[in-house]
Amino acid sequence: MSYRKAQKVLPQELIELIQNYVDGECIYIPRKNEKRQQWGSNTSTKAELNKRNENIFNDYQNGMKTSELAEKYFLSVKSIQRIVLQCKVLA
Repeated sequence: MSYRKAQKVLPQELIELIQNYVDGECIYIPRKNEKRQQWGSNTSTKAELNKRNENIFNDYQNGMKTSELAEKYFLSVKSIQRIVLQCKVLA
C-alpha cells in the first residue's frame, strides 16, 4: 500500500475538516465493499494452498496418519486435522 498526499487528491475544505479529528496522523480509508478483492486474488498462493490441501486429503485417504502428514508437509497435527475436516465437508 502506498501513501498519497492529501493535498493532491482531496479538496482543501475536506482536509481542514479531517484535521479536526486527526491532525498530522496517518489514517486508513478502507475500500468500498464492491471494490474489495478476495484474499489471494492477485497471486497464485490461494491456488497453491488449495492444491496442497487436496494432496494432504488424498494422502490421508490413502492411509497416511496425521502425524506423518504433519511431518511431510511441515504443518502441525492440528493444522492437518483442520484441513482434513474441511476437505471432508467439501467432498
